[in-house]
Amino acid sequence: MIRRSALLTSMLVLVSSSALAQALTCVAPPALPVERSLRQLYLDLLGRPPTLAEYRAAQAKGHVDAADVAELMGREEFYARMKEYHRALLRSNITASLPVTNDMRLNSSTDGAMPFETRGNPSSVTRGRVGLGCDHFIAQDDCQNPATQQDPHAEGPASAKQCRDANGVPLPVSFDYDPATYLCTPLTGATSCPDAVTKGLLPDKYLYFCDMRRTGANLVPNKCLPDPTKPTTMALTQEVVDGAGRVVSFVNPTPSPTAAFNQLDRCTLTMAPRNGVRGTYAVQRGCFQREGWVKAPAPFWDTSGATEITACAIEAQDRPVNPATMATCDGAGFLTDRSCGCGARFRRCEAGDGSVLNARIAAFNEEPLLIADSVLRRDEDYFNLLTTRRSFVNGVLSAFYQQDQGAGLWSVSTPLARANIPAVPYTTDPKTFVEYVRGDNASGVLTTPAWLYRFPTQRSRVNQFYNAFLCKAFTVPAGVVAPDPTDSCNRENNLAQRCGCKYCHATIEPTGAHWGRYGERNAQYLDPAVFPKLDAKCRDCALSGNTICDFECSNYVMQAYDGDGAKSLGLLKTYLYRTDEEAPNIEGGPRKLVERMLQTGDLERCAVKNVWKEFLGRPMSAQEEQMYLDQMVQSFVDEKHNFKKLIEAVVTSDAYRRID
Repeated sequence: MIRRSALLTSMLVLVSSSALAQALTCVAPPALPVERSLRQLYLDLLGRPPTLAEYRAAQAKGHVDAADVAELMGREEFYARMKEYHRALLRSNITASLPVTNDMRLNSSTDGAMPFETRGNPSSVTRGRVGLGCDHFIAQDDCQNPATQQDPHAEGPASAKQCRDANGVPLPVSFDYDPATYLCTPLTGATSCPDAVTKGLLPDKYLYFCDMRRTGANLVPNKCLPDPTKPTTMALTQEVVDGAGRVVSFVNPTPSPTAAFNQLDRCTLTMAPRNGVRGTYAVQRGCFQREGWVKAPAPFWDTSGATEITACAIEAQDRPVNPATMATCDGAGFLTDRSCGCGARFRRCEAGDGSVLNARIAAFNEEPLLIADSVLRRDEDYFNLLTTRRSFVNGVLSAFYQQDQGAGLWSVSTPLARANIPAVPYTTDPKTFVEYVRGDNASGVLTTPAWLYRFPTQRSRVNQFYNAFLCKAFTVPAGVVAPDPTDSCNRENNLAQRCGCKYCHATIEPTGAHWGRYGERNAQYLDPAVFPKLDAKCRDCALSGNTICDFECSNYVMQAYDGDGAKSLGLLKTYLYRTDEEAPNIEGGPRKLVERMLQTGDLERCAVKNVWKEFLGRPMSAQEEQMYLDQMVQSFVDEKHNFKKLIEAVVTSDAYRRID
């Protein structure tokens, strides 16, 4: 009897629970107070709560509907909110993506004529020490003025000095002995080097090793001899004299091929060719050889209204090439070539305070967000942000492209012929952007410098595309066992086939080929007209063992590590290990990848999931995917991928109204 009673009770409980569950399932979620609905929408769509007036207007209406949502999505606050959404989605920030060295920054000196100068590593090649500027007290083209001659006892007559070479390249106007090599002792009480000899402070034989060094604005004679306490110079004990009995060199009587110095000659204004190449110059070892200052047009970033500034003569040059060697001055080594300089209006250099660099980074970061913004404002197919040629420049980017600025730090292809880039003055408000259409190779945000620099390799670009637009990650399938380290398959160079790697790279490698015409760790487009699939010169260099090949073949296969590599010498690197089916991805570019993904439905499904996560604050649950995903994807397709309609569908859903 007790058992039957317990069983009956259990059955009643089950029936009651089932009925209750059914009742709960069928009851629609209670309507939210209009104030709560309004606040939730304002916070999510505009990033702020409603004002008192906006609350009262909604209360008077009595409800919030789709028309209200559409009105909110027409406000500037909504578009600003969506720019931040896309900033996070695209991870648009290249601040940490550049190898900033500050070498090309111009800073004003504080004495003499106070010229602008660079103070980075290149000065060791052009002047003899890292961070060394020019002579602030001697005008370059007045170098023959006896009144400014620094070391007449060692230089000879001022009238014999050469201010520039035959091509107009500035030559040294003064020299000093390097205290890192020489021990320099001030000759207190003397006003000049000959005066120090007369007063017995300096033996006449060391007259050429007497250096007039500046202490503030004054010149003080110093005796500079090889430092006997340093291992690099202590062995330079033998003196070489000229016909007048004056020392012209210090040498090691027992020279060693491993010694840092076996001979040090007296410093002069003469510079030898670098590596024997005429038209280039090498600073004399143990010496500083400095040019003077000149007047030059004001830098492009100057907002003071000045028409000219004082600058060091090397930096003030504006040649496009070295006039003797014809080597370009727009390469990374322009500051180490004495004949190049910073270019017209210092276009290759930057402001010393970092403002130019920061302005460029900010502009490049903004470009993909403006592309996305333009798609939303025009109610275009959302995936145009991945394929459109439309883009934007402000004054900073316009000057960057038109004037070919930023050599040595930036490696960015001009997206259109320079003459067709919108002309926006550099000093225009940086928030003012002008729309234009890029070249045929452009593909939405996927070919902007922000994307290419932020994701610097083909593999990282694929990974981000999968994460952001396909909601997929590359992971090893469950149950896969790592191969034995001794297995020969670990030595397979093609990652798409290497054991342990192929599970991800079989997809990553062929997909990465879509960025095969874009350089890695830069934003260069490898135009087929300039970078053919096969370069005969690179092939011939590789076959002869010359893997450097005049530094022209860094984008080509120059060494063979396996059979495929041996067959691919001289081939553009991105074609290595590509099958016949994968090769078209290279020329098709990122646009072809997007077109292919649109055939799978993955782009639409991921867009729905991204918007859901953004506005509900969490991913879709498995149950919600069953209830909403297919329906919202189909609606998104029917609405021709209208992103605002997708947002409206999410924020008017039952799930959104149930948010606590």
